[in-house]
Amino acid sequence: MKKIKVKGKHFILSLVCLVLGFMIAYSYHLTQIETQNENRDISAKQYEKTLVLRNQLIAQEETNRKLQKELNKKQDKVLKNEKGLAKEAQVFLNLAEDTEKYRMFLGKVKIKGKGVKITLSDGAYDPKEVNINNYLVHEHHVFKVVNELYISGAAAVAINGQRLTSHSYIVCNGPVITVDGVQHPAPFVISAIGDPDVLSSSLNLTGGVKDQLVNDNLVFTLEKENEIILNPILGSI
Repeated sequence: MKKIKVKGKHFILSLVCLVLGFMIAYSYHLTQIETQNENRDISAKQYEKTLVLRNQLIAQEETNRKLQKELNKKQDKVLKNEKGLAKEAQVFLNLAEDTEKYRMFLGKVKIKGKGVKITLSDGAYDPKEVNINNYLVHEHHVFKVVNELYISGAAAVAINGQRLTSHSYIVCNGPVITVDGVQHPAPFVISAIGDPDVLSSSLNLTGGVKDQLVNDNLVFTLEKENEIILNPILGSI
């Protein structure tokens, strides 16, 4: 075997390579450590940031819950107020309807609607009849018709266009009748607003008002009307 002689430059070269390799390895090791430290730093920062955001989210959710509870209370209060206002509105509506109804009954306002018209005329002259009053229309005849109409649900009644009220009076004076101080000659047209079928049926009952008046020698006619207009009482406000 031949012996290899290590020259001085070979030794130096080997030493340089060894030192260089050590430096490269050390540098790589330091780089790895720094990278790990940086990763640790980044992870720590991310954790801290995540923790802060999580705490903020929890706080915001708590605030939202409080606001939601407050909103629910406000909504309940608004709902109660709305119900109260609705009741008040209904009360006012009922009062307005009642007021309008009372004005109608008192003859304070014009009214129109379906109804009937009844005409009462004196009977034909009979020379054999000694008492002329036996075929004339009297106040009690008119009263019978008016009372039957009110009993049957008439909302308003008029005699020859003059509205009647709860205080009206009818007085017979010979061939004329006086209604609340106003005289009206025959024939007497009694207008009533209400259900035409109901009103006519009640007057036409067997043995009822119509039969009684006909038996008293009066002329009784009844017509159903699709529209009857009754003006308010003169001087009413």
